Amino acid sequence: MASGIPLYDIGNFESYKDEGILISRFGYYAKNNQHLHKAHRHSFYHLVYFSKGTGTQYIDFKKFRITPGQIYFMAPGQVHSWDFEDEPDGYIINFSKSYFSSFLHNANYINGFQVFSGVPEEQVIELNPQLQQEAVTLFESMLQETPKERMFSQDMVRTLLLQLLIKVSRVAQSTVTATPHSYNQTVFRNFLQLIDEHYLVLRFPKEYAEILYVTPNHLNALCKDLAGNSAGELIRARVILESKRSLINLSLSIAEIAERLNFKDNSYFNRFFKKHEGITPEKFRKSNVQ
Repeated sequence: MASGIPLYDIGNFESYKDEGILISRFGYYAKNNQHLHKAHRHSFYHLVYFSKGTGTQYIDFKKFRITPGQIYFMAPGQVHSWDFEDEPDGYIINFSKSYFSSFLHNANYINGFQVFSGVPEEQVIELNPQLQQEAVTLFESMLQETPKERMFSQDMVRTLLLQLLIKVSRVAQSTVTATPHSYNQTVFRNFLQLIDEHYLVLRFPKEYAEILYVTPNHLNALCKDLAGNSAGELIRARVILESKRSLINLSLSIAEIAERLNFKDNSYFNRFFKKHEGITPEKFRKSNVQ
């Protein structure tokens, strides 16, 4: 990747038909998009169900084993790569940020699904046999709708995709907490969203606690309870993640990255990164860019 990590738009794909969504069998998609096996980003939402194939994949530098019956999701901007050991198959869906905008009253509805949280561990899910069958039926129904000019075809695809998201999210949510709609869970989700929006400027838990109308101690306690990490650790982890994403972009110098991430100088950024990752930004860049 001589020029750093590429960002792909949904319109970059040959089989895209300008409807805000691309649905395909994964075997065909993988063969025709070999460049996607290397680290890349999407500007759209992305999900894949594996019906066969094994290997490994990385989502935001977290490693996951690929197995049949697994489905994974990605939000726009996340870094991803595959390494297959044998020929994979299944289904893939890419859809734009605006795909549901004319269909749903709540513009942020899709972001409410845990599978698009941006937390890799919440985005890779093993489906039980019954849900595998249900998922395949929904994927096949969507494939049957996409090439046809039938009345309300695209709205039918949207409703089928929503069914899939809801069914999988119910399973994913049940593995995380028995009270998915608890007050603490809501505060925690809002905290993660605020971090994603303001991590460049707000670096201390008390600043987020004030916005969320909770005390810093309460915010810290619920983060440890729900995520196993303190509020400060979650904020720093987001800064580290963006640091890694930026370091793969060879068009930016480390000094420029430090400035973009709002560090007062390059040396402070180097110390921060090494403290949390055990290596310098330069060594991370060399080990992750080929």
